[in-house]
Amino acid sequence: MSFMFNPYPYDDYHAVNRPAVEPAATDTFIEGNDQVCRAIVDMIEARSSEKASPLVIGLDGYASADYRHLLHLVERALFTEGVKSRSLSVDSYMKSARELDSLIEKNLPTDKEIDPILLFGHLYTGSPDTYFDKKKVEELKKSINEDSDVEVYIIYGTLSGAEILRDLYDMIYYIDVIPKDVVARFKRGKVQNIGDNTPKTYRELMRRAYYCDFELCQELRTELLQKGLIDFYITGSKPDAMQMLSFSLLDKLCAAQVQRPFRCKPVYNEGVWGGFYTKKYRGLPKEMKNCAWVFDLIPAEVSLLMEVGSSLVDIPFYTLIRMQSRRLLGDKSVETFGEYFPMRFNYDDTMHSSGNMSIQVHPGEEYCMSNFSELGRQDESYYIVAAGLDAKTYCGFNEGVDTDEFMRSVKESETQASPVDYKHFVNAVPTRPGMQFLLPGGTIHSSGRNQMVLEIGSLTIGSYTFKLYDYLRKDLDGTPRPIHSIHGENVLKTDRRSSWVKENLMREPKVLSQEGDATELELGRHEMFYFTLRRLDFQTRIRQNTEGKFHVLALVDGERVRVVSESDDSLFYEMNYLDIIVVPACLGAYRIENMGDHPVSVHKTLLV
Repeated sequence: MSFMFNPYPYDDYHAVNRPAVEPAATDTFIEGNDQVCRAIVDMIEARSSEKASPLVIGLDGYASADYRHLLHLVERALFTEGVKSRSLSVDSYMKSARELDSLIEKNLPTDKEIDPILLFGHLYTGSPDTYFDKKKVEELKKSINEDSDVEVYIIYGTLSGAEILRDLYDMIYYIDVIPKDVVARFKRGKVQNIGDNTPKTYRELMRRAYYCDFELCQELRTELLQKGLIDFYITGSKPDAMQMLSFSLLDKLCAAQVQRPFRCKPVYNEGVWGGFYTKKYRGLPKEMKNCAWVFDLIPAEVSLLMEVGSSLVDIPFYTLIRMQSRRLLGDKSVETFGEYFPMRFNYDDTMHSSGNMSIQVHPGEEYCMSNFSELGRQDESYYIVAAGLDAKTYCGFNEGVDTDEFMRSVKESETQASPVDYKHFVNAVPTRPGMQFLLPGGTIHSSGRNQMVLEIGSLTIGSYTFKLYDYLRKDLDGTPRPIHSIHGENVLKTDRRSSWVKENLMREPKVLSQEGDATELELGRHEMFYFTLRRLDFQTRIRQNTEGKFHVLALVDGERVRVVSESDDSLFYEMNYLDIIVVPACLGAYRIENMGDHPVSVHKTLLV
């Protein structure tokens, strides 16, 4: 997930998905801490009676998982029933905090000239095993084999399912946590970085978590899921209301989910330039200062609500992706981008806000990979959903301006807090609903005040937004907004002027097909982009086919539509205005039906 992720503490339960599994499969679904504890204890007692040696349980989980809450219940129940158990923290068998600091030192550089607030780093590429002290692990294995008094060992903690320990276990339980709650726990000081016990600021914790902890957790969770090494999967976002599923049930739910269109559970963020359009249409809490970002489909930061009986199970979106990557993404996507969802979708809301987004630029592929070890380039695009009085999008430089002078002003502003005459330098385009802007890496840009933008970006997981000017504003927490002039200057394409922007990044819609009242338009396609942007305009219905590629749909105009499989009418999702859904690659032929009284427009994105 992004190291700049700062979600508002609100759960939007409107995005409910209903994967169809046979009722008998849900018999292994258990809800409530006491019930989960009882089931675990029953399984432990049944398995331990079959073994002469101690039974060893692995209790792993994603970063920030709360182990002690469940562990206390299990320990107490085992003690009450006369079962001798011992719980061991996996941290005891890792390298020392000093050794881990040395191991990841190169991933967290401290050059404050290029990175003033130490925001960026390099993704850690070592395996989870590299965090462990081999001698300590061998001593653990020896002590378990020699101890005849203990009947049950529980080795718990993040990374306890690592391969170096795996041959110990008779069963593995995994506690998963949705991204919004992972960040909330870090923010509240509830957790520390893996293997670390030193005090750190929230920003320091999140930087290390993004570049190291989350990479390790993602890799290990993927391996455990794909190899079927988890016996039971526990939802741990609400430690006082856990749910437990057998791996078989989780597998069936994920398989059923990718047979139908689905929507992820969105996450909302306040921001210094945030607007109020989303608050109105989504009914967000009045206590929110504003809503700047709507993360409807930022893959690493959203989750998936699935209905199981009368309950809702909330899992990270990436848990589904790694369980069903080819059926969800399609062969082309997996072969090109691996098991990553290769695009991200969010709304930028500046409607009736106090100002513009920052003047910014994003890096291309080579820069991302060499400087941050990231997956690829950071391209973006803006589709204007709604626009108010004097709305503008800033894109490229004005003709004839001196970009060297611009960068001198930016650097002076960064150090001396002096204003930059950005309107003189940066091309401003008056905007209206339906306009599409392409913003390839290196293009200076900004969404201006008073508009609602559907932002669609490329693969990069993090948020490499190099701010060049932010109007001398302070953030909502009162701290100055960081400027990254060196990174920005390194990637800035100064030859992208207003005429080039108009010709290349603001093309007129092109009719691709038309049948009855339905038209499919191409809004944006360029050789620098690996995805294409389209719009479906219709009064009654329109037919589509994934042809082995996933589609992402956003209802950008209209009240309500139904997206339904042509082969099975029971496989559908009903979209409201602004909803964003995924149509899995394996779905094939589908149709979109207008459920309202007025014509609708659906924005569609797919790989080229």
